[in-house]
Amino acid sequence: MNAEIIRDGKIDRAAAAEALRHFLDAVVRASGLELRVDVRAVVAAGADIEGDAEVLADLDGVDKGILLERNAEVLKAIEHLAFKALRLEPAFHERIHIDCGGYRALRFEELRMTARVAAERVQSSRQPFRLNPMSSRERRIVHLALKDFPTVRTESIGMGEERQVVIHPVEAKPAR
Repeated sequence: MNAEIIRDGKIDRAAAAEALRHFLDAVVRASGLELRVDVRAVVAAGADIEGDAEVLADLDGVDKGILLERNAEVLKAIEHLAFKALRLEPAFHERIHIDCGGYRALRFEELRMTARVAAERVQSSRQPFRLNPMSSRERRIVHLALKDFPTVRTESIGMGEERQVVIHPVEAKPAR
């Protein structure tokens, strides 16, 4: 399936959206959950920025609570299986977003706000700040949210599920 979705090193958005829709429909049917599947390819003009999605999927309906229990474990599992089913290399994972009733979009915006508040705290205190452990996608959102803050730098530390982002102050350069 990968050969159909990846062409010249880029995602074929229409093919990826169709393959993802087919996969999610099958999962919902097999699970017996009462969910609607909405998948769409993002128009090319707005999705070429680093970290932006090229294919968006949303699962919503009566049983969405099941997907969102325990920090959306089931939703994350479905996303993981979708990447495997579509045979997507990790480099392309950021280009496909699977959400449930806007849960992850809200979570990502909360992460951006948390990152900015933490960066301001680091700027004023000149002390590093360590965020709670988070997934690789969540860490990436924090790194991208702060890449244009010249007075702080970010790094990921730790292993596996305990990996965290640390925000450090950038030392001021002495005047010449």
